[in-house]
Amino acid sequence: MPALQLPTASGRLETYRPGAASPFPRTQAGPFNRIAFGAAHVVADPLRAENPWIDTAVDWDRTIAFREHLWDLGLSVAEAMDTAQRGMGLDWPTSLELIRRSVVAAKARGAGVYSGAGTDQLAAEAARSLDDVIRAYEEQVEAVEAVGGRIILMASRALARMARGPEDYGRVYDRILRQVREPVIIHWLGDMFDPALAGYWGTRDLGAALDTALDVINRNAARVDGVKVSLLDKDFEIAMRRRLAPGVRMYTGDDFNYAELIAGDEQGYSHALLGIFDAIAPAASAALTALAAGEEDTFHRILAPTVPLSRHIFQAPTRFYKTGIVFMAYLNGHQDHFTMVGGQESARSTLHLAELFRLADKAGLLADPDLATARARPVFAAHGIAA
Repeated sequence: MPALQLPTASGRLETYRPGAASPFPRTQAGPFNRIAFGAAHVVADPLRAENPWIDTAVDWDRTIAFREHLWDLGLSVAEAMDTAQRGMGLDWPTSLELIRRSVVAAKARGAGVYSGAGTDQLAAEAARSLDDVIRAYEEQVEAVEAVGGRIILMASRALARMARGPEDYGRVYDRILRQVREPVIIHWLGDMFDPALAGYWGTRDLGAALDTALDVINRNAARVDGVKVSLLDKDFEIAMRRRLAPGVRMYTGDDFNYAELIAGDEQGYSHALLGIFDAIAPAASAALTALAAGEEDTFHRILAPTVPLSRHIFQAPTRFYKTGIVFMAYLNGHQDHFTMVGGQESARSTLHLAELFRLADKAGLLADPDLATARARPVFAAHGIAA
């Protein structure tokens, strides 16, 4: 294997030789007994004459091709979510175009896709009333349903800013849920992913917030497919899972503890809606196949080495995890450049990327180590590390 010079935390360089190519199949090998969504990233177009920190330039062909990769592995796609830099580079008009294209591609092959509907066309500081927030939600829900999409009801920065207490959340969610055509997935995104969502559900007390969220969800259970919780707290997720109304699913968004939450316990389990599944899709598919076959030990054996990688990618500041997701896609040949919407390829340090490379290799997630090494070398060279 070719060698790569990688920096270490001690300030020195080491010669690193990756191991064998990924052993995981590139297509689904068997049925799943869990629903599994990968929250997919967008591929930027680096050759467009746009201002990369301001404008949004998407390579649509590569972006949809990546979704084909996830579908081939048996995963559904959670579209236009935070992983796609929604609200962090990807604006609402571009998000809707992404949703439209993804829904068309999914229907052509009978694949699964749910799409984020939120309020990001309404700047949080521009909201003057809860009615403004409701209208923004209604506009996006109507637009996603008009192109044939299913809804993931995203957390709202404008609602977090305008609400004066839990009752305001109840008012807004009740109003929107009464209007949806099909049951939705409600997304509870923590402030580690988006600081503007601090105090969601009307309080910074997580126990009280849980009571409010459960009241909204269980009161509207017929219109709620499930809830995705992204708080990186497994005990909290389990406690919430056990209090959901019958028929309402828990979708883990815990990129730190997903393996044990998906495996579950004697009282239940979580399905998956995860940003890390973008980066570890082949391993996730193989593990879910093993779990469905009753091979729980194999499930854990496959996913165990992916957890250190995921915790590294999602380390604080967690909102910059997209950089690691896109770096993985670049290393594995899903795009020909390490460029991101909003210039966020610069959001993580050289040391962070070096450790990501090591952890991806140890987890068996480099599809072609020669290619990954050849692609990583110029990135590190641009950061001052000689070949």
